[in-house]
Amino acid sequence: MKKGGGVVDDFKVMFTRKESTCVARGIMLLVIFTVGIVAGLWTAAGPRNQNQIIYRNIVFPSTVYADGDDAGGFAEFVAPTQLMHDMTDEQLFWRASMVPVAAGPPYPFKRMPKVAFMFLAGRGALPLAPLWERFFRGHEGRFSIYIHAPPGLAMNFSTDSPFYGRQIPSQETLWGSISLMDAEKRLLANALLDFSNERFVLLSESCIPVQSFPTVRDYLVGSRHSFVEVYYVKTKQCRGRYSRRMAPAIRLPQWRKGSQWFELSRDMATSVLADTTYYPLFRKHCRPSCYPDEHYLPTTVSMLHGDRNANRTITFVDWSKGGPHPAKYGARDITVELIQSIRKTRIDRPCLYNSRPTSMCFLFARKFTPDTLEPLLNISSAVMGY
Repeated sequence: MKKGGGVVDDFKVMFTRKESTCVARGIMLLVIFTVGIVAGLWTAAGPRNQNQIIYRNIVFPSTVYADGDDAGGFAEFVAPTQLMHDMTDEQLFWRASMVPVAAGPPYPFKRMPKVAFMFLAGRGALPLAPLWERFFRGHEGRFSIYIHAPPGLAMNFSTDSPFYGRQIPSQETLWGSISLMDAEKRLLANALLDFSNERFVLLSESCIPVQSFPTVRDYLVGSRHSFVEVYYVKTKQCRGRYSRRMAPAIRLPQWRKGSQWFELSRDMATSVLADTTYYPLFRKHCRPSCYPDEHYLPTTVSMLHGDRNANRTITFVDWSKGGPHPAKYGARDITVELIQSIRKTRIDRPCLYNSRPTSMCFLFARKFTPDTLEPLLNISSAVMGY
């Protein structure tokens, strides 16, 4: 019996002998190959490296996991509680496009259909947050909040506020550019990662709810349609913004305009994130003076989901004064009569809910300045029901 030789010495002898054969050489190569595989598996099973952390972050994108951290798991996967992550937009949109579109019961977890309230806070503040906090109070577990603020700006909320820790990773936005639509998609993508979010509504920092939370939630969760305003007029503000370079995918008869402030069902929100046909055309050809945020969703929703859309917005704005921006409401404008009139306002065509006429067309309204907070709080209980 050989001393200290082992398998390696045996193979050395085999290859130094003149009678070494092709079979022996084949065995040697097989051993080397096997050792390589074992070494690779050992490395993969060893201590977590940075690549493993990145991979786990893509699967569980809301949390950066440390060694030995068992927090999160399935619960964190289906309803992320920590919203900050290091994914790029490309990774985020890809990840969100793979979530359940409308996974039917029975669910492998306790699911309460929620409304995702997505705030596009371009100025980096939510001055009307105390009003919204009153609106949300007592309805925990039935809503989710997402805030897109300017990058690097930390918004300060108390730990008992529903807005606490609800900022998402953001990028700079510029009015009238595709960056606004990018931000809206970023909000949608993060909200889709919570599998219980059923409806998705876009809001600004100047928006207020003009109905109570139960009314808003029941209205949205019970709707068979999404709420994206869609229309076409032969003006430079609509038809004049179309670029023939979008053809043949998007032709002029398919071009539409509408309000930026939308509401989508889960399946339509997923469809927006998965779109790789129309969005690149808007990025390339809907440039200065085109305003993608007023055309992308109205056009694509009309083309792909026309029968699933109510063709109206649920956010009231006053355009009666004309100009590129709607009227603003200040502290002196806030009266019971104003809010009541908004709650009863009809749109300029039949206002339908689940294909039937309704007297409730609007759930939200804008643009309210920061100094309206106190007078709104004074009348919210009596007039708006919260």
